[in-house]
Amino acid sequence: MPKILLPVDGSENAMRAVRHIIENKDWYKGIVELHLLNVQLPIASGLVKTFISKSQLDDYYRDEGISALESARAELDTGKVPHHDHVGVGESAATILDYACDKNCDLVIMGTHGHGSLGDALLGSVASHVLHESRIPVVLVK
Repeated sequence: MPKILLPVDGSENAMRAVRHIIENKDWYKGIVELHLLNVQLPIASGLVKTFISKSQLDDYYRDEGISALESARAELDTGKVPHHDHVGVGESAATILDYACDKNCDLVIMGTHGHGSLGDALLGSVASHVLHESRIPVVLVK
């Protein structure tokens, strides 16, 4: 059974990748094991961590991640595509790459952004980093 990682951030760009999977689910023989991943950037300020417990911070990351996954989950459920939902915390591209490795994914499918430095303007810095650093195939959906 092929394992696919689909990083989503709640954006329209990510939703295009979700729709790509739904529209092309017949490309894959048998059942696909789809992993949705939302990555929350860590709160870097030590001062904030002084006033907020680790438990509260973990709840915040989980709540924000679940919120970002909501539309993707709804579309996949409507399209009858089973999935596993995950929320990670860290630098986006590195967390996506680590997760793909940890779950032994066969493929990463992700939307592209038009943000980032000039060299990354067409893909987006996260998509560009994942594409260049991944050891498994990456499909970018425009």
